[in-house]
Amino acid sequence: MIFFANIIIDISQAKLDKTFQYRIPEELLSGIHPGVKVSVPFGSGNRTIHGYVLEVTDKPEFDTEKIKEILSVEEEGVEISGQLIALAAWMRKNYGGTMNQALKTVIPVKQKEKLKVRRSLKLLLSQEEAAEVLSSYEKKHSRARARLLRELMEHPEIDYDIVIHKLNITSAVIKALEGQKVLSVEIRQVYRNPVAHLKSRGYDIVLNGFQREAVNEVLSHMEEGQGFTYLLHGVTGSGKTEVYMELIAHVISRGKAAIMLIPEIALTYQTVMRFYDRFGERVSILNSKMSPGERYDQFLRAKQGEIDIMIGPRSALFTPFANLGLIIIDEEHENSYKSETVPRYHARETAIKRGEMAGASVVLGSATPSLESYYRAKQGEFKLLTLKQRVKEKPLPICHIVDLREELKAGNRSILSRKLKELMEERLRKKQQIMLFLNRRGISGFVSCRSCGEVIKCPHCDVSLSLHRNNKLVCHYCGYETKAPKICPLCSSKYISGFKAGTQKIEELVGGCFPKARILRMDFDTTRKKGSYEAILSAFSAGEADILIGTQMIVKGHDFPNVTLVGILAADMSMYVSDYTAGERTFQLLTQAAGRAGRGSLPGEVVIQTYNPGHYAIKTAQKQDYEAFYQEEITYRKMMHYPPVYHMLLVIFTSEEESAAIQASIRFSNVIKKAAIENLQMIGPAGAPVAKVKDIYRQVIYLKHPEYESLVALKDRMELFIKEKQDMEQVGITFDFDPAGGI
Repeated sequence: MIFFANIIIDISQAKLDKTFQYRIPEELLSGIHPGVKVSVPFGSGNRTIHGYVLEVTDKPEFDTEKIKEILSVEEEGVEISGQLIALAAWMRKNYGGTMNQALKTVIPVKQKEKLKVRRSLKLLLSQEEAAEVLSSYEKKHSRARARLLRELMEHPEIDYDIVIHKLNITSAVIKALEGQKVLSVEIRQVYRNPVAHLKSRGYDIVLNGFQREAVNEVLSHMEEGQGFTYLLHGVTGSGKTEVYMELIAHVISRGKAAIMLIPEIALTYQTVMRFYDRFGERVSILNSKMSPGERYDQFLRAKQGEIDIMIGPRSALFTPFANLGLIIIDEEHENSYKSETVPRYHARETAIKRGEMAGASVVLGSATPSLESYYRAKQGEFKLLTLKQRVKEKPLPICHIVDLREELKAGNRSILSRKLKELMEERLRKKQQIMLFLNRRGISGFVSCRSCGEVIKCPHCDVSLSLHRNNKLVCHYCGYETKAPKICPLCSSKYISGFKAGTQKIEELVGGCFPKARILRMDFDTTRKKGSYEAILSAFSAGEADILIGTQMIVKGHDFPNVTLVGILAADMSMYVSDYTAGERTFQLLTQAAGRAGRGSLPGEVVIQTYNPGHYAIKTAQKQDYEAFYQEEITYRKMMHYPPVYHMLLVIFTSEEESAAIQASIRFSNVIKKAAIENLQMIGPAGAPVAKVKDIYRQVIYLKHPEYESLVALKDRMELFIKEKQDMEQVGITFDFDPAGGI
């Protein structure tokens, strides 16, 4: 059989769609795979140029007689561009989409905008020669030329802008002296540096025994040339960041580079300063507020060896370090590490693959690891490292659970329980700070009874039913529907409804209860402007407010030493969203929120308000007992065949015509049934959780199987079906492996 390679010649965003096909000679076949650098004849003159293999195929795209042959495989080793192309090919294979979509995710955008340059004037004459020329200028009364030359004799190289704006010299004068070979205009490209304004304050932290033990285990494997994946499980406030920095220091001392992934929401000035204090200008950052030019400059600085450490959200994973030694993913449980656009890759899995390609170690860190990572650590796939206590042996906060059903019986219908109100009064009196966290995830969703805590669930999928505007309750996994009840089916109470409360309403209520308290609110509305997120956190950190009210953005890794009380106002709200990960998300949010209290010298307290105090996610969060939570949750996942025990593939069908989306989902369900894959479970077709967005209708199929590779093979089969059928053009079909929550 004859094989062909699709090859890309120029790696720039503008040319990524343009590939060329070449025949693979039989003697080179074993060495050709995605990412390999090859020499090929190009153009009418058949000049030899380099390109990168994108994919290998047995299907020629035009007349085989006209397809040229690859000349050779480049032996100097895999360049970083080749490595990233190989990573893109792996992403396309594992997550679906086109090779072009994967490449555009992995390869940084080349900017068309003008390069940023710095110009300076350099004296070309010796002091004696310059004195002679200066004398002639003075005799001819060429004042401007004389002024510039005098300045150059004192400072042989001067910034061009200073000469123009401060010395009032025109560009015509500069050109005249350049023409006389008195000076030259030097032009240097300047890269934008987002941390250039920072000033290092030094670093003097010494690791404790638990931290040193974790560091030593990773370093011992590095010394042996082994790159593993580690899960660093440390309670809130246990000093995971110091462990990361110690590992990074070791890696860069060996001439290698490190990538540190942080959820965008936690990428604050406070976090960046901790790294800058230790590593100075060898650190750079990426974030969504930077311009495309700024982002591209950081990738160029990395490629040219100007920096050793890149900190940023999941896109920082593709920083083109040629000598990558370490990838760290902090708060690895966060949903933001899963891409919402095609290819729907997960940064954790992609980081592990990149680490494997580069021979780099990967460290995943969290106080509340994802079930997937902890399960794999238990299976021996990852190496588990633990930090069991807070730094300086500070105690974990005392955690109170308040049963809101009892508050209702006592006549308290306020969102603040009596216990929380009492503790808030005490903290305000002592000039200590308070954080109030509103768990808003899934606010539009479940229906519950405020008297007994009963939540209306799907009888088939063990997830809560979602309330729709027509007063119907719908399951977003299987499509089951029922009418919303007016009284509780368990206790016959009339207090049954969807729970709704916003941060603005809470701010008004708290302001009414504590009129002298200084209150800050952090939510989507107050953080829309550039810099507003940072400004609110800085003001609270500086003690300019007593109470900070916010959604989950206030609980991500922030360190406020004067916060001694955290109130969690509606713990249940993430527990009953229509999503199999609801219990896990609730435990994580409550534990992370509770972890904000008592991080300084003063002890902390936490109040968790709930209608279901007996739920295992609430009880284990109270004790910050991850192991107990894991045992309960993994039992449920095994029973229901959910990840990580089984893997899941979500197939999404979108169309402007509802009937087209429905018909496509039915056709594909038939293709799936014909595949007759053993142990495969199919749920649906059904309407998506939000069945219509911007006039686009959405249908879904959920597939479960214990083997990830079986679902990838099924995805390949469906992609082949799409290629073969010409009538599928009006329907968009995307694949999402192990989806993180709803769509």
